Amino acid sequence: MDDLKILVVDDESRMRKLVKDFLIKDGYIVLEAGDGQQALDMFYEDKDIALIILDVMMPKRDGWEVCREIRTNSKVPIIMLTAKSEERDELLGFELGVDEYISKPFSPKILAARVSAILRRTNQTANNQVMELGGIVVNKVAHSVFVDGKEIELSYKEFELLSFFFENKGVALSREKILNNVWNYDYFGDARTIDTHVKKLRGKLGSKGDMIKTIWGMGYKFEEN
Repeated sequence: MDDLKILVVDDESRMRKLVKDFLIKDGYIVLEAGDGQQALDMFYEDKDIALIILDVMMPKRDGWEVCREIRTNSKVPIIMLTAKSEERDELLGFELGVDEYISKPFSPKILAARVSAILRRTNQTANNQVMELGGIVVNKVAHSVFVDGKEIELSYKEFELLSFFFENKGVALSREKILNNVWNYDYFGDARTIDTHVKKLRGKLGSKGDMIKTIWGMGYKFEEN
């Protein structure tokens, strides 16, 4: 993980320093931005940023605006920090392509652990990197998905969810197992987070979306029709 760059965006210098200190201990290079516009300027200037930690409430341009613009150009993982904890804010974050959503106050150790988990998955070197089933091809190295030869755009979390389905094709998966493996931490929300992602994933897969079967009262199963 050494030399990976993380951009920490928060208008509170104390918060930036707290997060930065923990990340530096883990061997990351940490860049700082104090507002949304500065964050975008730094993101466009530095093409090697591996992950962004982004606060919602900021001057000039808020976190939602920054996330929305970045997602039009990049799939770089984004962790959103916010003082708000309402479900609609969390769902908005996932709709915009946020990969993790952490409400303040939070444990810096937990944040660092989530950063590490995301970067492990995005830089994994497992042998099974290209998977194909029923006209869907998932390339974990290129982080790409093709359906019947046409590439489709997925968010980071949608890609991870589809990859997990591929790796467990034909297996009935509970929502709890999906959360533990795809989100990689004890999630304190409810099953609607998974259901929302599955719904979006099905839509993007088009006619192939019905390969994701709903198991009522339990979870999902991925198999060829």
